[in-house]
Amino acid sequence: MTADAHRTALAGTAAAPYWLDRPERPEPLPRLTADTATDLAVVGGGYTGLWTALLAKQRDPDRDVLVLEAGTCGHAASGRNGGFCSPSLTHGLANGATRWPGEIATLQRLGHANLDAFERDLEIHGIDCGFARTGKVSVAATPWQADALRGAAELGARHGENLRLLDRAELREFVDSPLWTAGLWHPDYALLDPARLVWGLRDACLAAGVRIAERTEVTALDTKHPDRVRLTTPYAEVTALRVALGTNIYPPLLRRLGMAMVPVYDYALTTEPLTEDQFAAIGWTGDHGVTDSGNQFHYLRKTADGRILWGGYDAIYPFGGRVDEALTQRPATFDVLAAQFAETFPALAGVSFSHAWGGVIDSTTRFCMFAGTAAAGRVGYALGFTGLGVGATRFGAEVVLDLLDGRETERTRLEMIRRKPLPFPPEPARYLGIQATRWSMAREDLHGRRNLWLRTLDRLGLGFDS
Repeated sequence: MTADAHRTALAGTAAAPYWLDRPERPEPLPRLTADTATDLAVVGGGYTGLWTALLAKQRDPDRDVLVLEAGTCGHAASGRNGGFCSPSLTHGLANGATRWPGEIATLQRLGHANLDAFERDLEIHGIDCGFARTGKVSVAATPWQADALRGAAELGARHGENLRLLDRAELREFVDSPLWTAGLWHPDYALLDPARLVWGLRDACLAAGVRIAERTEVTALDTKHPDRVRLTTPYAEVTALRVALGTNIYPPLLRRLGMAMVPVYDYALTTEPLTEDQFAAIGWTGDHGVTDSGNQFHYLRKTADGRILWGGYDAIYPFGGRVDEALTQRPATFDVLAAQFAETFPALAGVSFSHAWGGVIDSTTRFCMFAGTAAAGRVGYALGFTGLGVGATRFGAEVVLDLLDGRETERTRLEMIRRKPLPFPPEPARYLGIQATRWSMAREDLHGRRNLWLRTLDRLGLGFDS
């Protein structure tokens, strides 16, 4: 496909997340305009914050809970992701086994239990978000990627995971591209509609008696008083006995968290609705998701109305860690994604794209969530989900509530929770290090070899992932 053809395919795209660009999007809730007090104030109305509020009411229906959201619930990462819901709490088994070999069996068990509880809560609260355990297939385009899939299958077998290697002929029963030569089937994987999940959690919170104030940014957190926390918003102040932070990459309100995460921008496209014949032309007759095996990987899935969501590859870190809605539109990346889609599926030549958008991910040096407390246990947080938080945010909410309630549990005893990720260095070292890592990962994708920089990061237990 030529550059002109790319631009033609992108000519009619809406510059908005597909999931949020629908008439069922709820009207915003009122701002907080009067001072108030609460037992638990939750900052952030995405998955982490809404799960925290809902589970807090499940634990104690008499607890007063107030959610404060700067925009509208789900306007950021929770409404812009691909809707892949993994049982992993550690950004995959390999990452968890490398970092916490002594407790990976526990982490795997807790992750699968969390996914079961996730599904059960959807049923209890009547949240219709298209949740389905469709499975996912990882695909390889090079011999070294196929070797990596074999290694993943062997690791999974040692930890009781139900995985199956696919040769090229078997892979074609799942999806067919001239680029892909092998696959790995993950049956214990779910897909869902991310916006309907967040809207459903919002409705469930309201039904449980949670108070939610949208368009209410928390600008300051005062922890000087020994038995309460004061939160400042543009029009009112909140006094809370406990505070839970679910702010993703936005200002964390605690200085200690400033170097723990970096913003990484991820981008996606959706096609116009396809016909059954078009899906049959690429062998994709099931509803499973697909990811490829590059460091700079793609993720793709079907939507309920027959589109293909195609995202990933570029992971852009802006110098200085700038978080800006303007960065969620990046034509250069959309051109690249459109070209890669055409190369992957030549049978779909001429297909146009309906939506093009980006979102910001809160990435850490260990690729997965961390949690903790401040102010003598009166403020808790769960952050750093690194693009794999659809399922894990529920677990993070449970951890935060355990910590705020002063409960020692199997979750809070985890080394993963007790130890925090190493911080990123200050600028300009941060930017230079991330760019060196992205360049090195792209070289590995081309040649299959990890250079000295990547091997050094491996030894230090650091990294950067898309």
